[in-house]
Amino acid sequence: MNISGILNFLKLLAANNNREWFLEHKSDYLKVQSDFEDLLTVVIARISLFDESVAHVRPRDCTYRIYRDIRFSADKSPYKTHIGGYINARGKKSNHCGYYIHLEPDNCMFAGGSWCMPPEMLKAVRQSVCDNIDEYRSIVEDEAFRKYFPVVGEQFLKNIPKGFPKDFPYPQYICCKDYTVAYRVPDSFFENPNFVDDIADIFMQLKRFADFTNETIDELE
Repeated sequence: MNISGILNFLKLLAANNNREWFLEHKSDYLKVQSDFEDLLTVVIARISLFDESVAHVRPRDCTYRIYRDIRFSADKSPYKTHIGGYINARGKKSNHCGYYIHLEPDNCMFAGGSWCMPPEMLKAVRQSVCDNIDEYRSIVEDEAFRKYFPVVGEQFLKNIPKGFPKDFPYPQYICCKDYTVAYRVPDSFFENPNFVDDIADIFMQLKRFADFTNETIDELE
């Protein structure tokens, strides 16, 4: 797994984001794609030890295309400057919480969760949090979890959402607009010969959160 080679290619792509350069270096990209799939293969195998539901997932099925959709974007750069893969038992387009790997120079991360859920699904997850607040807190306030994921959600409402008690004592847990978590790492993270063990530990903590949210989400999909 040549992670440094992947990051170096992405740096060059960011500086030469045009079709001519990409076509000239298509063989380099195919090598990057192969190396990334090798990484996913190893990570899927490790996750499967504690989450058997992803054992059937193939690397190619969870990898995102390098080509950007520029139809409605002011930025006409044709290629993404990152490479990502979403290891999800129900497919990478599902609301089901899975395990996301994102490689990008100076912005690598391991993440997961459910983003942009339909309103009724989001409301149901919030209700589950309210109804099972002690269980939820035992997960997200555990130091082993908070080591990687100190905050759940990316965007937040200013007030308690409609239909929930105004005096709910943990508003931060139901005011998030999405139930996602992310752990960013420096590029040097991959220089550690045991980095796969570290990824497995990160995703093992994520699974505790995923199990909670998926119990509600999977019933509604």
